[in-house]
Amino acid sequence: MSTADQPINILLVDDLEENLIALEALLANEGVTCLKARSGDEALELLLVHDFALALLDVQMPNMDGFQLAEFMRGSSNARDIPLIFLTAGSADIQRRFRGYEAGAVDFIQKPIEADILRSKARVFIELYRSKRKVLSQYEELKTYSQALKVADERKNEFLAILGHELRNPIMALNSGFRLLTRTDDSERQSSIMKLMQVQSQHLARLVEDLLDVARIDQGKISIKQERVSLESVIHSAVFIATPKIEAGKHTLTVDMPDDPVWLAGDFTRLSQIASNLLTNAAKYTPTNGKVALSSKIDDDHVCISVQDNGVGIPETIRERIFDLFAQENGPDDRAREGLGIGLALVKKLVEMHDGTIEVTSEGAGKGSCFSVRLPIIAMP
Repeated sequence: MSTADQPINILLVDDLEENLIALEALLANEGVTCLKARSGDEALELLLVHDFALALLDVQMPNMDGFQLAEFMRGSSNARDIPLIFLTAGSADIQRRFRGYEAGAVDFIQKPIEADILRSKARVFIELYRSKRKVLSQYEELKTYSQALKVADERKNEFLAILGHELRNPIMALNSGFRLLTRTDDSERQSSIMKLMQVQSQHLARLVEDLLDVARIDQGKISIKQERVSLESVIHSAVFIATPKIEAGKHTLTVDMPDDPVWLAGDFTRLSQIASNLLTNAAKYTPTNGKVALSSKIDDDHVCISVQDNGVGIPETIRERIFDLFAQENGPDDRAREGLGIGLALVKKLVEMHDGTIEVTSEGAGKGSCFSVRLPIIAMP
């Protein structure tokens, strides 16, 4: 419940129960909660645990009168700003009024109380309190929004730095390749250089495609083409795409598939992207000669696709935001991070667009991780 939606309390203090009941009845239609105290001590207890828009204090009470209670309230950081209205059945001479105003009173009301006057005065302070709460609520919202903007700006700056680094490497490699091609007539050497340039150009194209996907996510323009596709073909395509990354890390990849054919309804390219992104992510965050395992199991009318590795694991500090855009951790041996940190965010979005779910488990740093995707299956054709 926000600050603006919390109940509004009025404190009623009088040593006579019938007076408290009468005051509560008079204010019942003002949309407030009346908390009653029959002594100054009871009132101080209520003030410790509740906020009040207004306090109505009887002046003449045994042990601690209304003036003494007001002085205690003015000495408390929680209660010093509560408006006070004194209720008195005695004479309200100048000296008594002066003492009351000195104690922090905003008004005196003479008993017997005129209902309309009491309601009118109380309504003023209730509305002021509502306005104060609204301002505080707006301030809290602005503060939260400002903090979110600050975090987003920091992440944007970090992303731009990563983007510059990631784009620079393949561009520099391509430029070097062009220069080397012009300096050699050795066909074998030229062929080797061109293969390296092809790898770098493919990496550059993938970066650009990821950037376009980020824009599509932001604009809500990612769409999928619904068709019947086999799980086997999706996994085969994903493994083919991820193989260069897995081989570069000298990892061992195992694939476990159901014996019977499994059919999904969705976009073949995007489904393959889901699995390949998880495989390349596992390869990226697993030390050399690591193990990556992809398994698929039927669970009622769903298939669960899991990608598990024995890599660096996921610290608890980042686990909750692992699927956020630009969320990254250092790779094996604290090597500099690779990629733009948007692969898992894309995976989550694509999984949800296929009416699926994704979750991640990890026992912590250095203990590997497991990403599990659950997708609905359809009957065989």
